[in-house]
Amino acid sequence: MITIDLQLTLNGQTKPDGSAPQFLFPEFSTGKVRLKNGNNQALELNYNTVSEKMVYKKDDILYDVMNTEIIDTVFIKESKFVPAGHVFLEVLLIAPVSLYIQYQGELIPPGAVAGYGGTSQVSNTKNLTSVNLSMGYYNLKLPDDYMVKLDQIFYIKKDSLQNYSTERQFLKLFPEKEAELKEFIKKQKIKFDKPADQVRMVERCNELTK
Repeated sequence: MITIDLQLTLNGQTKPDGSAPQFLFPEFSTGKVRLKNGNNQALELNYNTVSEKMVYKKDDILYDVMNTEIIDTVFIKESKFVPAGHVFLEVLLIAPVSLYIQYQGELIPPGAVAGYGGTSQVSNTKNLTSVNLSMGYYNLKLPDDYMVKLDQIFYIKKDSLQNYSTERQFLKLFPEKEAELKEFIKKQKIKFDKPADQVRMVERCNELTK
């Protein structure tokens, strides 16, 4: 049985189309939580990029999915997520060298500049609407004058998870294949803010490391 946070009792819908921009998907949809014991549970799911928690909706109330250590995989639409500590990573490629992506939403208060920063490559600023931020939960409505900056961080997994955000950082993970990968990145015009390009690049890594 999945433990939930019973303190979340307000509806998180914020826009005329029913979406809340702190969530990764525009709407909640029926997904599946697969537990490590083999059991499955169907829930109305979405992913909150600000709290970095998997969220489900029941009777128009939003709850955080807790006890992530008992979860194997979460399926939402065509996406697959796996827990990594207290957050979830989307699975982009499973192979000897696997690829994952972490979504991080940062609340931008009124008057602040939503610029590029940190280790991420993608900054997508979205206007939000009305919540009592003092609660510390971000499934709720956000004020008109707040924004969220969405960052993407990529991870590869060989023996362990290692993150990267630039070409230089990525090449350091494969020093023995640096020349071949540099040529591939140049010829294929690989962008480090595009998940599809990262999939192509890691597929190439798997070919080179066979």
